[in-house]
Amino acid sequence: MAAEGPAARRVQVAEHPRLLKLKDMFYSKFGSMPKFYARAPGRVNIIGEHIDYCGYSVLPMAVEQDMLIAVEPVQTHTLQLANTNPLYPDFSTSANNIDIDKTKPLWHNYFLCGFKGIQEHFGLNKLTGMNCLVDGNIPPGSGLSSSSALVCCAGLVTLTVLGQKLSKVELAEICAKSERYIGTEGGGMDQSISFLAEEGTAKLIEFSPLRATDVKLPSGAVFVIANSCVEMNKAATSHFNIRVMECRLAAKLLAKYKGLQWDKVLRLEEVQASLGIGLEEMLLVTEDALHSEPYSPKEICRCLGISMEELRTQILSPNTQDVLTFKLYQRAKHVYSEAARVYQFKKICEEVPDNMVQLLGDLMNQSHTSCRDLYECSCPELDQLVDICRKFGAQGSRLTGAGWGGCTVSIVPAEKLPSFLANVQEAYYQRSSPREAPEKQNLFATKPGGGALVFLEA
Repeated sequence: MAAEGPAARRVQVAEHPRLLKLKDMFYSKFGSMPKFYARAPGRVNIIGEHIDYCGYSVLPMAVEQDMLIAVEPVQTHTLQLANTNPLYPDFSTSANNIDIDKTKPLWHNYFLCGFKGIQEHFGLNKLTGMNCLVDGNIPPGSGLSSSSALVCCAGLVTLTVLGQKLSKVELAEICAKSERYIGTEGGGMDQSISFLAEEGTAKLIEFSPLRATDVKLPSGAVFVIANSCVEMNKAATSHFNIRVMECRLAAKLLAKYKGLQWDKVLRLEEVQASLGIGLEEMLLVTEDALHSEPYSPKEICRCLGISMEELRTQILSPNTQDVLTFKLYQRAKHVYSEAARVYQFKKICEEVPDNMVQLLGDLMNQSHTSCRDLYECSCPELDQLVDICRKFGAQGSRLTGAGWGGCTVSIVPAEKLPSFLANVQEAYYQRSSPREAPEKQNLFATKPGGGALVFLEA
């Protein structure tokens, strides 16, 4: 993987209908022309759900849908943000006084995360202003990472306006950290694939240190994304952060059980690394050390030998301090088994056995079962959609992204694709109850897309 930052590509805007439309809208909004454009793609995670923030590798690919921003640096120190979607109101603020409201996950706050992340990385105070017009075609709340794509795109825009240089890895790490300004305790997968993606290949993304390895997907199958049309915003509810805390608490209890320095441990992967054992053995340790009944905060304090005040202020995040029960056994079992499935998936892709598509499909099905039963991040609509996809020819189907709504991803033999699309369209989008999102955004085959880019007018 190249270490340099995202490339700038010269394009004839007139030959790109979406860029041309964005340019025209920019002119009508600001009365001037954009100096450049930046794009950052969304992603679909093929396998490896809710394990990046536990330190484990994931296997996503970029999708063709993206965030696109037209940009004009200005002499004032004002940041003016507009969106082509009328549902998202204009926003303006001083570039030198960025305040991100964690209580309201409004669209412009994701831009401010990326902006502030770059600003703080370089320790800059007096920042130039800019006019920005954002155009996204990733369905919001769909689990295809529209919010992270906006954070990444904003980071790239800010870097370009400042005339600074960073590698793709540095950009991904800064954007992953800066998305936490909005209160989401994510793990870095979304930002990493947005910058490190390459057309035609999925990526195994590993953390600490961050690196990406090509994974060649089977030629005889396609990946199809289906939107459940149930929107989920990670920052608007505590579901996501509760799972992050349950994994953190499970890691601490497992570490204490095995005599490790538990107070320094934050992630389940650290426990495995300290013990120097495999994932299968970690599942056995989990069986021994944790019970399947939910843990109360009081019991956790007793296990760790700490006070309730220490638990609340030193371990839990602000929006999980009042949670009454934590399911530690189930969350740890999901993470260790899902981490193993990621490596099995990559191994099958490398070995190319005759029944490759079936084997990959089996792993995706196991992943959905684990997400549904152990991690409890599915919802009735996702389960129904997964069943429909399998019924009409998918070898494997699972929720993708955070869950609680959003999309499924299915592996479908190429020859079955036309009938699969027609049958799923009818069974889920027309028969169950007409879903309102545009048909094209609901159900589409996708291939691995490229990563973030800057476009300059030729």
